[in-house]
Amino acid sequence: MESDRGADNGARDPRTLIAKLGTTGNELARTLGLDKDDPRRMESDDIQRRIGSMREVLSKVEPRFGSVIMAYAWYRSEALSGFSGQTAMELVRCDRVQDVLTYIAAVDAGVHA
Repeated sequence: MESDRGADNGARDPRTLIAKLGTTGNELARTLGLDKDDPRRMESDDIQRRIGSMREVLSKVEPRFGSVIMAYAWYRSEALSGFSGQTAMELVRCDRVQDVLTYIAAVDAGVHA
């Protein structure tokens, strides 16, 4: 994910993200909150925004986990303290990426354990 920072070319291309995360298009669609038959699919502005938000979160936590794949596992499965058991994935789906980034900054500052 580090090499994608600041690069507009392909920065939100789902195929690039799928390859980096070692996942499938259907799995990425589920992570982003899309039904597999949703006609909007990956091209919609909303989904492109979610992809950008997810990449931003992953790039913030990747150094702590050592790989983007481990960061992706955290993103999808770890409940964040103070968010009623919601994961970063669930919060980003609800357009709460700023809350996730604030949480990450607080963890980095030692506020959350």
